[in-house]
Formats: sequence, structure tokens, C-alpha cells
Amino acid sequence: MTEFLQFVYQGVVLGAVYALIALGFVIVYKSSEVINFAHGELVLLGGSFVFLWRNQIGLPFAVALLLAIVIMAGVGLGIERVVLRRMVGRPVFAIVMITLGLAIVIRQIVTSVWGFADRHIDDPFGATVYDVGALSVTAASIWTLVATGLVLLGFFIFFRSSKSGVAMRAAAFDQEAALSLGISVRRMTAISWAIAGATATVAGVFIATFPKSLSPTVGFVALRAFPAAILGGLDSPGGAVIGGLAIGLIEVLTQAYQPSWLGNSFHVVAPYAVMVVVLMIRPYGLFGTREVERV
Repeated sequence: MTEFLQFVYQGVVLGAVYALIALGFVIVYKSSEVINFAHGELVLLGGSFVFLWRNQIGLPFAVALLLAIVIMAGVGLGIERVVLRRMVGRPVFAIVMITLGLAIVIRQIVTSVWGFADRHIDDPFGATVYDVGALSVTAASIWTLVATGLVLLGFFIFFRSSKSGVAMRAAAFDQEAALSLGISVRRMTAISWAIAGATATVAGVFIATFPKSLSPTVGFVALRAFPAAILGGLDSPGGAVIGGLAIGLIEVLTQAYQPSWLGNSFHVVAPYAVMVVVLMIRPYGLFGTREVERV
């Protein structure tokens, strides 16, 4: 039982990071109905900026993280302003292809600047392990839960209570009605991309914390959170959080208890298998908005 609870805790910690990444997918989709396949590379780029400010320049970790968040918010804003704004009214397929192209471009930029080797990000968490009942809890995992919890809480407060957040919700719900009320839909879309870039940075740091290194393949690892966004519903921020926790638990528990005949890497496939099953039953995800078309 103790071993099972330990795995559940690890799944929750991993799921919290996946929830942050899935939230980035959902925010962009909710504002523009576009699946951003470059989001994994935004996670990689955000983590690389933290590495730059922390390891190569020597700034304190908190300052390095804050600077990287600001820069990545600007990167997200720049992508929307320079690239995607020109595609308004164009086929969604073309926009999705652009996000795939952006993913390749960002990955090549990162490897050109920092190389293909894994990079260790110095963090203030240390290797301290606490015994909480029968569980062994690391300081890094505690900070992961605290940081992701604060980011998610801050987002939901902003999304539900602030003037800009309410405007984002209105624009996501009905763009024509929002325009008639004087809400700039383009501005709301730009804000959503900035938020996606900022949350991707935090996720990149904590993805790199557990293997203690930032790999150029982090972008692919981050795409494991994509089933979380689909599971919860692509237009549901709350669903992204629940989906992230669910996928984290599924991945860790599958890795721990999968039968040997499934091989050693079935835990990587398991979230996608769950995603397929859920979509067959609920095509809009567990908490997604069902679209009704009148004929």
C-alpha cells in the first residue's frame, strides 16, 4: 500500500506539470480554435532561457525564472502578432501547419545556440527528502506542487475576476458578440499567447527538475500533456488541470505496474490510448463544450 501511495504522489506531481502544459494548449485553442503544436518547443525554449540566466550568467534562480517568463510572454505575443495575425480568416489546416513549422524552427534555434547535450539547471530545491508518514517526499516535488498550484490559481483568478480575463472569456465564447461590445478579439488572442508562453516556461523548469537536466527532446516530452488537454476538453481550462492530473497518474501507475509482455515503454503510449477511448465516448472531452449544429 505504501508503494502504491508513493506512485500516486509521483503521478500527482507529474500531473501538475502536465496540467500547466495542457493549460497552454487550451488557452490558445479557446481564443483562436487552433491547436498549437509548437507549444512543446515553447516549453523547451522557456527552460533554455532559465538555463541561460541561471547557469551561464549566474543570476539567482528566482530572478532567472522571472526574466525567462517575461521573455517567453513576449515570444508568445510576437508569434501571434507577426505570424498568426496574418492568418486570420485562412483555413485552420494552414494555421496548424504553421505551428508545426514553428516547432521545427524553435527546436533548431535552441540546438544551434545551446547544442544537443543535456543541460543541468541549477535550482534552489536541493536533494532534501522528507518523510511524510509512509511517503518519501523531495523538496523539488513540494516546490513543483506549490509553484504549479500558485500559477494555476493566479490564472483562474485572472480569468474569472479581472477585466481582461472576463473579456477573454467573452471573446472565446462568441467573437462577434464580443466585438459588438467593444472588446478587441485580436488583443485577447495576443494575451492568450503571452500567457501560454509564460506558463510554458514554468513547466519547462519543472520538467527539467526531475531528470535534473534539460534535454533538446523536452519538446517531445511536453507533447505527452496533449492527451491531458484532449481528455479534459480543448476549450476547458478546468478540464486541462483535471486531465493533466489524470494523465500523470496514468503514466506513473502504468510504468509501475505494466506487465512485462507490454515492454518497457508502454507508459508513454498509455495516455494516448486513454485519449482515444475517451474521444470515442465523448468526442469533446470530459468537460469540453458540445457543439450543436442545426441543419
